[in-house]
Amino acid sequence: MMKLRHAAASPFVRKVMVLLHETGQLEKVELENGSTSPLDPNPGNLAVNPLGKIPCLVTEAGAPIYDSRVITRYLDTLHEGTRLYPEGEALWPALVMEATGDAMMEAGVGIIYERRLREEAKRSEAWMAAQRGKIAQAMDKLESARFPEALDMGQVSVACALGYLDFRFPEWDWRSGRGSLAAWAKRMERRASFQSTAPA
Repeated sequence: MMKLRHAAASPFVRKVMVLLHETGQLEKVELENGSTSPLDPNPGNLAVNPLGKIPCLVTEAGAPIYDSRVITRYLDTLHEGTRLYPEGEALWPALVMEATGDAMMEAGVGIIYERRLREEAKRSEAWMAAQRGKIAQAMDKLESARFPEALDMGQVSVACALGYLDFRFPEWDWRSGRGSLAAWAKRMERRASFQSTAPA
């Protein structure tokens, strides 16, 4: 059985979990507690990933695979049904959208680390504002995006990023002025795979 270093609050872990739900592979993976901090790395994570980050997947052969984009690409090859990474020219827009969602997550996680791990007197409000600006710019672009009818990992990544905003920044009314994106996010959150992987 494969093993996944896991933490329910991580949007990057959620990406992997959504794929496992959508492709029917949940029973193939054992979840291991991978909760960690940049200042206090989880020893179990370091044992399989020298960076100490999650998610990290350990294959049945014992090989570690890390970075959520690498893990999801790997898992997507293991099932027989419709792939979440499309083939042909449709692959590139999906990858660009996935990169956009991942960058939004990175900016959001960065703000949380700045708030929690840096001494209050040393926190940079300007840096945190710049991260929020990146997220806002991405959402403004996504507001006019045409999302494919078929689910792909680009959409999964963006939806996980938006879910992370709701989880960590409930005071941020990101839906204001972005009605199309908000409606799309609401449809995504109704999927069983998203309801089952809500951050906690």
